[in-house]
Amino acid sequence: MTMSKTIAILAQGAMGAAVARRLAENGATVITCLAGRGAASRARAEAAGMVDGPLDRFATADVFLSVVPPDAAHVTAQDVLPYLVNDGKHVPYVDCNAVSPETVRRIAALAEASGSAFIDASIIGPPPKLGSTSTVFYASGETLEPMLDLGGYGLDVRPLDAGVGAASSLKMCYAGIAKGLTGLGAAMILAATREGAAGALMAEMERSQPEILGLLRTRIPDMMPKAYRWSGEMEEIAGFVGADEAATIYHGLAQLYERLAQDMRSTTTEADALERFFDLGQSR
Repeated sequence: MTMSKTIAILAQGAMGAAVARRLAENGATVITCLAGRGAASRARAEAAGMVDGPLDRFATADVFLSVVPPDAAHVTAQDVLPYLVNDGKHVPYVDCNAVSPETVRRIAALAEASGSAFIDASIIGPPPKLGSTSTVFYASGETLEPMLDLGGYGLDVRPLDAGVGAASSLKMCYAGIAKGLTGLGAAMILAATREGAAGALMAEMERSQPEILGLLRTRIPDMMPKAYRWSGEMEEIAGFVGADEAATIYHGLAQLYERLAQDMRSTTTEADALERFFDLGQSR
């Protein structure tokens, strides 16, 4: 009988906890470390079926998944890799974060120096939900088996026939389009609101761009509580596209998302304006 796999996941954010839940629901043991974590993280971990323990326990895992905000990806590798060694066994390290190929190669170098196999992975889609199949994990690198094995525990894992950096590149391109469009829409809606043209913009979007309006109606409200993470992701994309006009676009989007994140933490003035804009269409 095949033994159940043990997967280590350090963070208990919305994505990390949802991935843990999917794995646990399909028979895996998911271990984490709640030392220093707040009540919300502890609640998410408990709901996901994550098992708390010291970082030393990560050395008993079959694989470690890094699922953290982009700006924490490198430091997470530095902090965790020393705990993934036990009696000569090195736990494979999988970076699942929205980071550029340059960043992921720096993390891969840390893993190689520590003796752990490294897999470049990217998550495309929302946090996994019960009954949903919309979340896909792409993986690239030389040794994909530790990640491919998780296909037996409820994850949709798709290998790329390419080296480290390919999965991260895919994520950068996809997020650059999807989240870039969301940011552009939010910026123009807020500008229209400031100048008293929100109602006219809504009417014209309904008339000539209903598909884009439908996307923005879903994506902008979903984005607001995540804007603090998307800011760092835009900076990673800026580094990915290079030092040209395209990079300037994504640096600007990073500043926009940081401003929206600050708004969510304080007055919610802009969040309220965005909500009112979409209410205009619903009230017609």
